[in-house]
Amino acid sequence: MNNNIYRRKPESFKYILFNKPYNVLCQFTKVDGKKTLADFGFPKNVYAVGRLDYDSEGLLLLTDDATVKYRIEDPKFRQHKTYLAQVENTPTEFDIEKLRRGVRIKNNSTNTYFTTLPAHIELLGEAPKIFPRSVPIRFRKNVPTQWLKIMLREGKNRQVRKMTASIGFPTLRLIRIAIGKLSIESLQVGEWRELQELEVNDWFLP
Repeated sequence: MNNNIYRRKPESFKYILFNKPYNVLCQFTKVDGKKTLADFGFPKNVYAVGRLDYDSEGLLLLTDDATVKYRIEDPKFRQHKTYLAQVENTPTEFDIEKLRRGVRIKNNSTNTYFTTLPAHIELLGEAPKIFPRSVPIRFRKNVPTQWLKIMLREGKNRQVRKMTASIGFPTLRLIRIAIGKLSIESLQVGEWRELQELEVNDWFLP
């Protein structure tokens, strides 16, 4: 294990929390006229860590510290990512227990299957107080929806969407609200802020 991963970070590094809007690519290079990170005025030389899909929303970390990607993405560091997922129809506790134990989903890049790690899943009793999406989800009068709170310690491509689809409840809206101790808090859609030194030190302590 690289113990330097727990070092206190020098002030020269930047750590930025961003509330990524719907339909924004997590890259700086323009593609087919789509919105990208280049549209939000970030400092030079930062890059996204723990990417969010184009159609997903919420907390994104940007930094110029190359060690952070390893700390966030390797499951052994147990950096939980917390999501709110609005799914089609109403799963039962029996359905949710399958997600808690782990489900078999496909890795499209390698054309192989894997079983997800155990996860913490909650059925929320009411819709969370969350910012509206720029493009509302599709509404079907006779089809209910349900909000879930999902905590994972891995982050494969489109994992949450594949997990809920695997038990028959497609995800309609997906918002990441936390990465470990880092929370979206009061950031409005499209807003970002730099972490303060105390926040960075607290985050990197073992």
